[in-house]
Amino acid sequence: MDYLWEGLVQAGILIITFNPEVYQITWLTLQISLGATLLASAAGIPLAVLLTEGSFPGKESVITLVNTLMALPTVVVGLSVFAFLSRQGPLGRLDLLFTPTAIVIGEFILATPIVAALTIAALRGVDPRVRETALTLGASRSGAARRVVLEARYAVVAAILAGFARVVAEVGSALIVGGNIRRYSRTLATAIALETGKGEFAFAIALGLILILLSLMTNISLRVLVPKA
Repeated sequence: MDYLWEGLVQAGILIITFNPEVYQITWLTLQISLGATLLASAAGIPLAVLLTEGSFPGKESVITLVNTLMALPTVVVGLSVFAFLSRQGPLGRLDLLFTPTAIVIGEFILATPIVAALTIAALRGVDPRVRETALTLGASRSGAARRVVLEARYAVVAAILAGFARVVAEVGSALIVGGNIRRYSRTLATAIALETGKGEFAFAIALGLILILLSLMTNISLRVLVPKA
């Protein structure tokens, strides 16, 4: 257990002394995770509204597919994005493989079904009289839909935070499409995997503590922003 205690002490020193590499990795992880979450929210929330308020054949099947994609394996997403962005792939000319943008794309694919599925559940939980009242008062269908989203705003915020929590600690896809390149595409999770393999426990523990802190802050945000959670 001595090495573990020593690792914790050294990890604390790295954090307290503002080790540049530790904080560079943390900042990059936040940028990538927030970017992917924003994109997933921009796509997932309108999709949820369409699947909740719209009426078309196969709607329930699409909802089932979205729910299924919540458990999409990260390595499968990584392999799929790799296939599209590699030199032999259809998007190879964009030269995005092994860049932070490639990680954002992978995390966007992982977070979107979570945001959409949880938002669908939130919208379906709204009292139907909210929509009916809005229509009775002369609102258009889109206006009534906005009223329903507003009524479920706390749960929608919770869905967004759940999407962020899904991607901030993601390692499989980030490792495959990001390349884990030092000071360029190395995130907290991929750095922890690398440093553990190298036997650099102190550095890995420092990054792990920061990752736990980010998860804690996400939960605190959920409690503050979503009083009903």
